[in-house]
Amino acid sequence: MSSLPQDRPVRLFVVDDQELVRAGFRMVLDAQPDMTVVGEAGDGLAALDGIAATRPDVVLMDIRMPRLDGVGATRRLLAEGGGNDVKVLVLTTFDLDEYVFAALRAGASGFLLKDAGPAELLAAIRAVHAGDAAMAPSTTRRLLERFLPELPDAGRESDAAAERRSAAARLGPLTGREREVLEAVGRGLSNTEIAAELFLAEATVKTHIGRVLSKLGLRDRVHMVITAYETGLVGRPG
Repeated sequence: MSSLPQDRPVRLFVVDDQELVRAGFRMVLDAQPDMTVVGEAGDGLAALDGIAATRPDVVLMDIRMPRLDGVGATRRLLAEGGGNDVKVLVLTTFDLDEYVFAALRAGASGFLLKDAGPAELLAAIRAVHAGDAAMAPSTTRRLLERFLPELPDAGRESDAAAERRSAAARLGPLTGREREVLEAVGRGLSNTEIAAELFLAEATVKTHIGRVLSKLGLRDRVHMVITAYETGLVGRPG
């Protein structure tokens, strides 16, 4: 969760190769009392320099751009903690899902369709800033299921099986209950649904999710879903 004071506006950086798109985002975002655009860039390389100089809280990251695309920029920004606490919200269209998947695995906290309305845009930014996913868990699951062939599969080659076993070892720090919660998140259940299924209070579910994130070093709920698939905790659809 963000440790910023409540009266401090969310600092935003907009990355898109179309100037009119950036101007449109800036107009909407700067009109919000709890947000301020601190910079913008037209390609990934310029974005990395600008983000380092302005230290925003949330980056709106386009995918297809010259010099360095959004996937590469996200990977470089978040590699080795270089992005500190910055969150990346990927901008996409339906026909770019494969790039979105790569960006999520690189560390992005969610994705948003470029034709989304202002209310959806603002809600996504606030969700990402608060440490939540900028999409419904079920939407995340559908995206992952479409690209399951890219994840380790024990039924393939021996090296893939070894990778799957190694990934499963990551779950070692979790308690049995925390594994159950992670598995439920991976199946696309909301906190309310998890609470009902496991006979827990919703506040307890949130506590377990926080512990899973901390123990596994995950950024947010999106990456809990990815981890559930990578480790085999959630199986492929039959």
